Amino acid sequence: MKKMFIGNLPPEASEETVRAMFSAFGTVRSISVSSDIFTGKCRGFGEVEMEGHEARAAQAALDGNLVGSSDRSLRVRFEDPRDLRGGRKRR
Repeated sequence: MKKMFIGNLPPEASEETVRAMFSAFGTVRSISVSSDIFTGKCRGFGEVEMEGHEARAAQAALDGNLVGSSDRSLRVRFEDPRDLRGGRKRR
């Protein structure tokens, strides 16, 4: 199972639209899109969890594509478990 971070989502994005984008490459296990508490609009980022080979295919196809009416390109990155540890980083 791979967890991907999705950035530069348009404000009109929802869990359904993001699921539709990623389900073309395989089964989406979980999804969360961050939304503003007052307006309900997308804050521009979210997370999608898929199987490894499906996640790699989705990342290769969707990373850098323009989404919606915005001129920003979509960013799809894998979460690195080493970055989630916190604490002081070694050099």
